[in-house]
Amino acid sequence: MPTPDDTYRSLHDRTTAAGATLVAVSKTRPAAEIMRLYALGHRDFGENRVAELTEKQATLPADIRWHFIGHLQRNKVKAIAPFIHLIHAVDSPRLLREIDKQGRAAGRRIPALLQYHVAAEESKYGLDPATPTAVFADLEPTELRGVQLRGVMGMATYTDDTAQIRSEFDRLTAAFQYVKREHFVSDPAFCERSMGMSGDWEIALAAGSTLVRVGSLLFG
Repeated sequence: MPTPDDTYRSLHDRTTAAGATLVAVSKTRPAAEIMRLYALGHRDFGENRVAELTEKQATLPADIRWHFIGHLQRNKVKAIAPFIHLIHAVDSPRLLREIDKQGRAAGRRIPALLQYHVAAEESKYGLDPATPTAVFADLEPTELRGVQLRGVMGMATYTDDTAQIRSEFDRLTAAFQYVKREHFVSDPAFCERSMGMSGDWEIALAAGSTLVRVGSLLFG
């Protein structure tokens, strides 16, 4: 029976071999569990609540790279602007503008991803992949000084149908390619595709994910 440390090492090695980054989803997990992975050399952790994230960031090692992976309210951006490593879920032009504003105020460009709604569930957030550049209808990316768009993010339907999951990841990749071609063709920083979680990370890696967000496989 593999130990939790064995599971982590296997997942980390397979993710790295595919050219992707493993984000350990540490939401609701105590500091001791985060430090277990930290002691193994892991540094990328994902949270989805601002209050929990800021509390952990203030007490845990400063070299942790914190990813915000949940739905982000505009009035919460200021609290994480000084330190957040990557915001995965920019799902509206208004949120994009607020991140830009708070990044400028913090004296940095906050890395962020555009979230697209590719799943069948209506409960999930995201921009429409049928019109992937609509987010820039009245905002040119060149205007952004406080945010650096790095790519896209999406969540597949919670289903055992692997063909459906792969189709949804392919749809996200198509949105990425379109936005890249239209707005970031000469920007090497726009390169990330955040897709894949505990139940579908292998499909995501095969589909070209560069960031997989895994919680239950690592923490139980």
